[in-house]
Amino acid sequence: MKSQSVTYKVQDFKGLDKDVNELSSDRVSTGTELDSVLEYYGKVKERCIAKPETYEERASRRQREIKGLKEALAILSDETAPALLQARGVRGARRQTTLAA
Repeated sequence: MKSQSVTYKVQDFKGLDKDVNELSSDRVSTGTELDSVLEYYGKVKERCIAKPETYEERASRRQREIKGLKEALAILSDETAPALLQARGVRGARRQTTLAA
């Protein structure tokens, strides 16, 4: 009876040992998958989640925008000034023609 009990216990031990080996293997592969997923998530998070702009970046962007607007205003002023003078000259000539007639 004792030898029969030992035989069953050895079989149970071998079965449990096999289960432990399989579960350990599963745990290792699951851990590897988890590491891969977390690494991928870190890359995606870095690209997709908006980061707030620092004050220095906002101030620099604002200064560049102001500089660009001032340049545009200077260009427009330079281009429209001769056109306005020409328009005034044409109107003045028309007035003189009407006054003379």
